[in-house]
Amino acid sequence: MLLLSAASGAADVFAFLCVGQVFAGVMTGNLVLLGASAAGAGEDGVALRVVTALAAYACGVVAGTLMAGLPLGLTLLAESVLLGVAAALWGFGLVASYGDRLGLLALVSLAMGVQGRVRVTPTNYFTGTLTSLAGRAAARRLEPGDGWVLGRLGAVVAGAALTALTERWWSPGAALGAVVLVAGATVLETGWRGGRNAGKPRPDRGNPAGAACVRA
Repeated sequence: MLLLSAASGAADVFAFLCVGQVFAGVMTGNLVLLGASAAGAGEDGVALRVVTALAAYACGVVAGTLMAGLPLGLTLLAESVLLGVAAALWGFGLVASYGDRLGLLALVSLAMGVQGRVRVTPTNYFTGTLTSLAGRAAARRLEPGDGWVLGRLGAVVAGAALTALTERWWSPGAALGAVVLVAGATVLETGWRGGRNAGKPRPDRGNPAGAACVRA
């Protein structure tokens, strides 16, 4: 969960800094950008990038849903492959045109859509997570597992910071952080036995979209 959360932060920062100031996984932010663009604000061409990200993310969600019967490790492997292709295209300088950047954005957003269906607990959007945590803290009803909730929020920040630093000091490797993090989650998942790591849905932490690969 921590690795996937960090991968989400890494993927979104890569898309924002390197592809064109849109997000690969935070669709709420993209919808806000789309509204601003419709009103004539923001960069030229941002609306097309936002629509590309939204469409690709939705396709990723569909793909994740169709893979519901597969082992979770295979679903994560598919996400790793998508991110790996994106990292290779960026790292080898094969993204030269505006159309190439749209394709790159589509790959990363597709991967984030798949990830959005992997778990009941969200790993690529966190507004509800933060709201629930703050609400329980205010009501003095914090639970033992809330340390992990805070850890996931911190992991997003750490993944984003890692990618931002990589982009600053070694731009060709800016997309590698998300690949390594998801690959690490894949290795941990395929090495886990007993099927108990998926957890059970919780009303205060659940994924409103549902999850494709939850084990009993």
